[in-house]
Amino acid sequence: MSENRKITKAATTIGMGTLLSRILGFLRDMVIAHFFGAGMAADAFFVAFRIPNLWRRLVGEGSLTISFIPVYTEYLTQRSEKETQQVTHIAFTIAGVILFILTLLGVLFSPILIQIIAPGFTQIPEKFQLTVTLNQIIFPYLFFMGLFALCMGILNSHRHFFAPAIAPIFLNISIIVSVLLLYHSFKIPVMTLALGVVAGGVIQFFFQVPFLWKKRITFRLNFNFRHPAIKRIGLLMVPGLIGTAVYQINVFVDTIFASFLPGGSVSYLFFADRLMEFPLGIFAIAIGMASLPSLSGLAAQGKIEELKETLSFAFRLVSFISVPAMVGLIALKTPIVNLLFQRGLFDYSATEKTAFALLFYSVGLWAIAGSRTIVPAFYSLQDTWTPLKIALICLGANVMFIVILISPLKHGGLALATSLSSTLNLILLFWKLNSKLGKMDLKKNIQSLLRSIFCSLPMGLAAYLICSIGDWSMTGNVVQKVFLLLTGMVVGLGIYLACSYGMKNEEMLFLLKMVRKRK
Repeated sequence: MSENRKITKAATTIGMGTLLSRILGFLRDMVIAHFFGAGMAADAFFVAFRIPNLWRRLVGEGSLTISFIPVYTEYLTQRSEKETQQVTHIAFTIAGVILFILTLLGVLFSPILIQIIAPGFTQIPEKFQLTVTLNQIIFPYLFFMGLFALCMGILNSHRHFFAPAIAPIFLNISIIVSVLLLYHSFKIPVMTLALGVVAGGVIQFFFQVPFLWKKRITFRLNFNFRHPAIKRIGLLMVPGLIGTAVYQINVFVDTIFASFLPGGSVSYLFFADRLMEFPLGIFAIAIGMASLPSLSGLAAQGKIEELKETLSFAFRLVSFISVPAMVGLIALKTPIVNLLFQRGLFDYSATEKTAFALLFYSVGLWAIAGSRTIVPAFYSLQDTWTPLKIALICLGANVMFIVILISPLKHGGLALATSLSSTLNLILLFWKLNSKLGKMDLKKNIQSLLRSIFCSLPMGLAAYLICSIGDWSMTGNVVQKVFLLLTGMVVGLGIYLACSYGMKNEEMLFLLKMVRKRK
């Protein structure tokens, strides 16, 4: 099976699992919006959750996973089973020790962390103390999610993608059940959200264990931290801590500035970011995760030309999907927010402000998605320093854009700054990778991107016109709104696919060929 087919099949598995998780995630957010609105309690929870969640992405699913897979894949393909098992045991031991220390420090220094991430909260003592308490309850989530990320790296290296992809549903189910069952049992109801987060992290980790056992992967303590593989993983992981997470760090910076804006700004950005992560998680992140083992295998075998072709395919495939997703979010931003969140304490004003943030986040969707496919190429080559340097440049650019845009656009300026810095990130990544690997077929990638944009414009216009028939300022009429939104989406998607087929888009034809072969 070609690497392109392997990546597409793996991405489909990851994407379907992520789709289910995202659907449950929206149900979770609907529950949060209904019970807590966009007020003080919601702001406190989102900030408290963002710190361990950011660390999870940086240390766990970020630098740990992408630093581990290239080295582990090399051992799988070139070393004995005994040597590979030894690396696994040492990795679990050192990960457990580091994660335990980070969790303990996070609980102890929560007040300082909250002052850093949301300094504006200190002006309201009650809000600040609530955020600190929630953060201390949630922080153990980092420990279990870090171990889960290591399990994911091992299973993905073995080309098993199902268990890690499906596991996040347990977090959403845990939070929903916790709120529905315990809301009226707590003096401070928002505590139910924190308990749900921790329980979800525990379940996600233990769900991986049976699948690891099937691969004959066991858990044993091994403190041989001088092992050469561990040293290489560590050297890759340190710069990777920042280099793979420019988008998350930009969102983190947004929170700092948003804490000084009017109440609810943090929540508007959170809900808009959640909507952005829907297509990112299902398509872009799925393709990036699926491509890393393939790219690592090609790099370990020295097949650079094949690596470049595989990477180019992954980028074109993600552009084929992310561009219409971007246009669709822009065209349908208000109907989507209204239908998902406008109920209970979440009123039309909150819908408008969330849609405003979503507009500016969406502008950068294609760039964020593209970066998720390019960064794995650097890690497959065991180069984490280049993405780090580029990430630092883009972080500085993000702050500069925020300073310029926050005054006229308020929280929308923070979202637009993230999009602009993400675009810069993609451009610089492409430039450096082209220098590192030799000339890549940029012309083909740009042509594919332009075709996707051309086909997306009539799609977005049709979807907008269909949904404009409804009244999206009011709550209720759910059946009518669902019908209008689905009609707009289906008609728009039909136009995009027909246009792509008419232009003989290579990615479209490739996917059709795969579907026909499965029948």
